[in-house]
Amino acid sequence: MRLDKYLKVTRLIKRRTVANEACDAEKVCVNGKPARASYDVKVGDIIEINMGTRPLKLRVTNVTEHATKETAADNYVVVE
Repeated sequence: MRLDKYLKVTRLIKRRTVANEACDAEKVCVNGKPARASYDVKVGDIIEINMGTRPLKLRVTNVTEHATKETAADNYVVVE
């Protein structure tokens, strides 16, 4: 699954276009490297989002095409 879609499905970023713009501005890193929106997310990847006042670092535990509000947080684990 594309990185921008993953961020939207898991509700880490509200809209896919905003996720796409964040990737273009290099505010999203995967495994320590700035990632493009087209990056293919895999289980075990470490994603860092540097938007807002506090950076967010998480590990991908599951990749699903659809997630409800209740199950969205099951797709990742916050590392720091």
